[in-house]
Amino acid sequence: MTLLVAAIAATVAALLESTITQYLRVGDAQPHLVFVLAVVTTVAAGLDAGLAWAFVGGIALDTLGSSARPLGSTAFALLVAVGLTNVLARSLVRIRPIVAIIATALLSLVYSMTLVFLFSVLRPPAALSDPLRLLLPSVLYDVIAAIVIGPLVVSIHDRMTEEERAPR
Repeated sequence: MTLLVAAIAATVAALLESTITQYLRVGDAQPHLVFVLAVVTTVAAGLDAGLAWAFVGGIALDTLGSSARPLGSTAFALLVAVGLTNVLARSLVRIRPIVAIIATALLSLVYSMTLVFLFSVLRPPAALSDPLRLLLPSVLYDVIAAIVIGPLVVSIHDRMTEEERAPR
């Protein structure tokens, strides 16, 4: 995946997240499409594509967001998640198709709490009495999305890369 393709796909994912994911809510849970796809992209295509995805997708989410998000805050949280995903992907090479699921399960709460922290520092304080109770349903939603998307994308990417390397 080239960096340009990752940037364009991240922009499309940010558009989808800012427009239609509010209709995909289940109770308080809302998927973080850009986050899940950034993790999947990092596992499938590598750190460079994941960083491009995180930066462009985060900036796009900050500019498209309905609430006035501080510019760069989502990109920062996504970059942290992508960096940690790369560490996991390098250490769990043998189970690569499910690394995206493991990384999403571990890092979705990290991503959400980083955003809560950044929003509380960069904006006037919001009264969040129990942020974990508010964020855990979305973490579960993100993990379910990664279970559906992750192994499929990683397997397709590996198959395409394998076919490119095969002698003709």
